Amino acid sequence: QVQLVESGGGLVQAGGSLRLSCAASGSIFSINAMGWYREAPGKQRELVAVVTSGGTTNYASVEGRFTISRDNAKNTVYLQMNSLKPEDTAVYYCIANIRERLGYKGYWGRGTQVTVSS
Repeated sequence: QVQLVESGGGLVQAGGSLRLSCAASGSIFSINAMGWYREAPGKQRELVAVVTSGGTTNYASVEGRFTISRDNAKNTVYLQMNSLKPEDTAVYYCIANIRERLGYKGYWGRGTQVTVSS
C-alpha cells in the first residue's frame, strides 16, 4: 500500500512564502513523475508543477513564483511558494506516478490547505 502525505500548508499573508512537502511511503520500486495540483473553491483542479525523476520540471499558471524540487532518496517532492497571492488560496494535492510490483500506478495525496490573506 502506497501513501502520499502532504505537509506545510497554512495561513499566510499576501507576499509571504510557504514550503509544501509530500512524502511517498509503502511498497515502492521507483517513482517517475511527482507534482502538485491545486483546487480553489468553485474551480476545477489544476496543475501547478511537475518534476520527473531526472529533475525536468514543468510549471503552469504560477508565473515563476513557485519552485518544485524532489529528493529521490527520500521519495519526497517539495513546492516552494513565494510572493503568494490571495488567488493562490486552494487545497494543494500531491501526485506521484509510482512503480509497484505489477507496474506503474498514479496516486494522490489527501491535500493540504493553503490560505493567503490580503
